[in-house]
Amino acid sequence: MANHKKTKKDKHLKLAKPNKEGDIAEKQKEKISKKDYEKHIEKLGLELVKLQEWVKQKKLKVVVIFEGRDAAGKGGVIKTITQFTNPRICRVVALGIPTEKEKSQWYFQRYVSQLPSGGEIVLFDRSWYNRAGVENVMGYCSNTEYNEFLRACPEFEMMLVRSGIILIKYWFSVSNKEQEARFQERIQNPLKRWKISPMDVESRTKWVEYSHAKDKMFLYTDTKKSPWYVVEADDKKRARLNCLSHLLTKIAYKDLTPKPFKLPNRKPDEHYVRPPKQEQHFVPKKY
Repeated sequence: MANHKKTKKDKHLKLAKPNKEGDIAEKQKEKISKKDYEKHIEKLGLELVKLQEWVKQKKLKVVVIFEGRDAAGKGGVIKTITQFTNPRICRVVALGIPTEKEKSQWYFQRYVSQLPSGGEIVLFDRSWYNRAGVENVMGYCSNTEYNEFLRACPEFEMMLVRSGIILIKYWFSVSNKEQEARFQERIQNPLKRWKISPMDVESRTKWVEYSHAKDKMFLYTDTKKSPWYVVEADDKKRARLNCLSHLLTKIAYKDLTPKPFKLPNRKPDEHYVRPPKQEQHFVPKKY
């Protein structure tokens, strides 16, 4: 009898025990506060500075690809990275519609010209994967060109990896409901309305087609040497924190940032005479 009671008690205790995964999921439903976000992003920014110095001194070549649905938050993450890094080391590539000359070239050619030299990080705000997404869904390439891309892309990326390029690929996943909300926000806000192109509007009608295209793209190009990393992006702030945190784990680095130093004293300027202010053109002080 005693054993039976103990078993029931133990069973009750087991059921009452907090579920770690459930607690995490519940916590993630809550919006992260601005204070907590800024605290975490500052720490990650400091590590990004260390990483860029390591890349510079070790002459590494880094490519980070950002793909995903329209309004999934790719631009926000890229902007967060660049706010901490040196544009001479970390640059953004966001190519427009190919010219007639570029259309006649080998498909990957215009992207090859943007690849990093030693000591550079290149962030691709969309990339050669345009062919697997928008070009395929919207009919801007032929079936032959599309199938050739799926066949050639893994080989192309293996060439990059073998050449010493560190290739990291992120897919930003956003729900239908959240994308709709972000589009509506952009439409209502004149400061953000430019972010919506006619192509973005048309893409809303082809949600399923883009889903199929993404699944097929992953099937061919999510390889062991060049995997896709999916960022759940319905929560923008958490998406940025999670992406940056993950990025920092993909490159082993040490802190090579310069140590604080003392500024030398300025030389005396008794022989310098500043030109009269009325001879110069100053910006009006409206504020």
